[in-house]
Parts: sequence; C-alpha cells; structure tokens
Amino acid sequence: MSATEDTRSGKEWLTSWNPEDEATWDKRLAWQTLWITTFTLTMCFVTWFLPSAIIPKLNAIGYTFSKSELYWLAATPGLAAGLLRLVWMVLPPIMGTRKMVAATTLLLFFPVLGWGVRSMSPTAPYWELLVLAFLAGIGGGAFSGFMPSTSYFFPKRMQGTALGLQAGIGNFGVSLVQLLTPWVIGTGMLWWMGQSQHMKVPGKPDVEVWYQAASFVYLPFILIGAWIAWRYLKSVPIKANIKQQFDIFRNQDTWWMTILYIMTFGTFSGLSAQFGLLLTNLYGSGNPDIVQGAGQTAQLLVPGYAVPDAAAYVFLGPLIGAGARVAFAPLTDRMGGAIWTLVSGIGLIGSIWYTIGGLTPDTSSAATLSAGFNQFLWGMLAIFLFSGIGNASTFKQMPMIFQPRQAGGVIGWTAAIAAFGPFLFGIGLTTLGVVPFYWIGVAWAVMCVALTWWRYARPGAPMKS
Repeated sequence: MSATEDTRSGKEWLTSWNPEDEATWDKRLAWQTLWITTFTLTMCFVTWFLPSAIIPKLNAIGYTFSKSELYWLAATPGLAAGLLRLVWMVLPPIMGTRKMVAATTLLLFFPVLGWGVRSMSPTAPYWELLVLAFLAGIGGGAFSGFMPSTSYFFPKRMQGTALGLQAGIGNFGVSLVQLLTPWVIGTGMLWWMGQSQHMKVPGKPDVEVWYQAASFVYLPFILIGAWIAWRYLKSVPIKANIKQQFDIFRNQDTWWMTILYIMTFGTFSGLSAQFGLLLTNLYGSGNPDIVQGAGQTAQLLVPGYAVPDAAAYVFLGPLIGAGARVAFAPLTDRMGGAIWTLVSGIGLIGSIWYTIGGLTPDTSSAATLSAGFNQFLWGMLAIFLFSGIGNASTFKQMPMIFQPRQAGGVIGWTAAIAAFGPFLFGIGLTTLGVVPFYWIGVAWAVMCVALTWWRYARPGAPMKS
C-alpha cells in the first residue's frame, strides 16, 4: 500500500513509508507534517522562553527577588528542558508523531496560564514561580521529540532544509515572545485580561502595564495547534522500545556531535535566556554603579548616559540566530554540514573573544559606558549569528552520519543535552562570574573547531559530512 493510499484511509499509523523512494514518497504529507509541527514547535519555544521575558521585570512590578534568585529562576526552564528532552527523545517511535505532538502542545497551556495568573499580582512565593519555570521547560523538552519525528518524513538530501526550517522557525518563538511582550503588556486594549500593575522604571514615571497579557495572548494559539495536530498528523511506522534506542550510545559520533551541538544550540539557548539579565545587570538599571534606587527616585550616577531598556534589544539575538538557522539550512544541503560547523566554531571564537571586552563596563563617563555597551551588544549579536549557523549545520550532519532511526535518536539526545544551556549559563554566570565564563566559551569553541576539522571536515576525514 502506498503512503498516499494509507493517508486516505484515515489511519494514524502509515503502513509503509520510505522517503528515499520517489515513487511512493508522499511529498504533500511530508510538507504538511513539517508546517504543522513547526507551528506547534514555535508555541513550544514561546512557552519555554516566556519566563525569560517576564523575569527581568518581576521586581519592577512588585516582587523583591535578589539577582541570584532571578538568575536561578531564569535558569530553571533550561534545567527542565534538558531533563524533559531525555524523555521526549524516546517518544517518537513509541507514541508516533500525532499523539506526541498533540498531547505535548496541549500541556503547554498550563504553565503559560500559570505565568499569566502569577504576573497579575506580585504575591506568588518564590517556590511557586520556580515550579512554573520548570513546567515552562516542557516547551524545550518537546524539541527532542518533534525534530526526530519530522526527520522520518523526508529523504536525506532534504533533511538539512526541512530540519533547518522547522528548528529555525520554531526558534523564532524566542524572539516572538521577547519582541511582543513589551508591546502586549503596555496595550490598554487588553485591559479585559485582568488587573493592571504599575511598573517602576528608573528615572521615569511609573508605567501601567498588563503583564499577564504576555502569557494569555498565546493560549488560543496553543489550543488551535493541539487540535490541528490531532486532526491532521500521521505517524511513520518506525518503532523501537527504549532499550533498542540506546544503541546510539555505542557509536562514538553520538558523543562528538553532542559536544558540537552544545557549542551551537547550548550557546543559543543559554544566551537567549540570560541576554536580558546580562544587559540589565551590566549596562542597565541592575548595575549599582550606574543607577541607584528605583522608580522616579532613581539616581543616575553617570551623567548623560542613556540607560538601555533590555526589552528593546533582547529579541534581536534570538531573531538573528533563528534567521541564520533558516537561511543556512539549504546551504548545508548543497555543501555539506561539516564545513559550516567549522565556520560556526571559528566565528564563535572571534565573536566571544570580542564580546569579552564589553563585559566590564567603564563608568568613568557616558562616552566610555556607551562604547562598552555597543561592543557588548554587537558581540552578542555576532555570537547569535554563528551559533545559528552551527545549529543548521549540525542537524545536516547527523542524518548523514547515522541511519534514520539512529539519526532521530541522536538528534533527540544532542538536543536534550544542549537544552541545559539556559541552566548551565545561569549557574556559570552566577558562580564563576561573567568574564571567566565567557573565556570557557572560547576554549570550548576552539576544541570544537579542532574536532570538526579532524573528524568531519578535512580531506580524508573518517566521517565526511
């Protein structure tokens, strides 16, 4: 029975599916699956990074958490995503695409609703916000199930483009939540979503906001995504129990690709979650050498310096990273993934090195402070660019190195480990300090460049990909 005939039968599981056979491959079903899972994955990333858009402003709307508590709160979705990806990575062959995507999307409703309710009134205990931050990690965990299951639907020659589009557009969910949040919370037309709050802005009049709207606005789209997934998705007959899926760990390339994906997606996710706090604490109102006090009584200690609003910048990094993943995915199909992973690593070495110079603000004058801010901002955007390129290239390499079921498992596993990025970045920045942690990033990228060249990119490489 062909894939098309099986699709028309209305059954969830296709009886046969071989995308490498052009005669039977149902191209329409493959692309339909891609667009549905991409929409739901975008909602997953919105959920995962929703806390990162809210946490930097918690104290401004009435909470009184310390810097360390805020860093831990921002790091928790990353910890949850990493742990939950270890669960989601084994689900595609067990549950199938339809059940897994629909059920996961529906689960997003609960943490998004919770953040909305608890943003409405600044009375939630810290532990409760930690629980909500952990539940938001469901959105991050889903990646390790969605991506492998989508890879089953496409031939190897197109997997770089397909996975690049899905992951890249899904990653836009990070920028979406960070870009829309400042606009949504300040729009009076959403007054019906609950009571407003007064946000205290240093040196400026208090601003009336509806912070719960940043969460509530996504709830209808989450429900729509769950329904569409249940109604239209099919499942490819690739089945394996958990024990069978663990054979990927006997292949050394599983571990090498994990190291490389930590460099790319670990950096992207980690900095996406911490960008706002970094900017605020280095060059914004969180730096006591720049601003003392809060609200209208705040005192600017550097005359003439324009204190940047993190909300005006934090969406740019994830936007650039996600855009790079989409734009470079077709190039990886044409040129191979390894060469672009090499470019990614070299670019990260240079951009992280450059950014380190902007991590120690010079508060002697407004000019020096502004110059440092510009170096920090442009360096961070370059880091996001090269991490996005590497995100596309590594996902091209994995289907070329492994057979289909193993490739799906490796994609899920590497994504699970790299999803710890927000957690590890939060812990590293808090315990080691900003500058030492960035130097570790340089060393890691150097190691990854050497590994990529020797194992995958050089002439005669053992696993040319």
